[in-house]
Amino acid sequence: MTRTPSLREWLATRDLQPPAALRERLQRALGTTADTPLDEAPERLLDAAEGIVASLIAGNATTRESALDLLVADALVTYAFEAGADDVGRLVERAERATERIARLGAALPVTATHG
Repeated sequence: MTRTPSLREWLATRDLQPPAALRERLQRALGTTADTPLDEAPERLLDAAEGIVASLIAGNATTRESALDLLVADALVTYAFEAGADDVGRLVERAERATERIARLGAALPVTATHG
């Protein structure tokens, strides 16, 4: 019987490793989620990305200092789809669900009038 690798092990095998600062922030964002079996990783990665985006929205984080957090959220979503790529039958469902989750976060934002 073959053991399913953990998300942490899978991330370590990626050919293109992120820069150190991004990698460190990814590890911090994942915490113990990194020990999740790879077959559960897509949902856990999306959970982590959603949490980061929700936190940025709640904190009205629109400064340059939040850029790394946005990159982390983007990387988590990218890894979610990469980790789930072998399950082609669920790709469309996963994409729709991920889009809905992120859109819900944006729906909570106050609408501001623009003056042109």
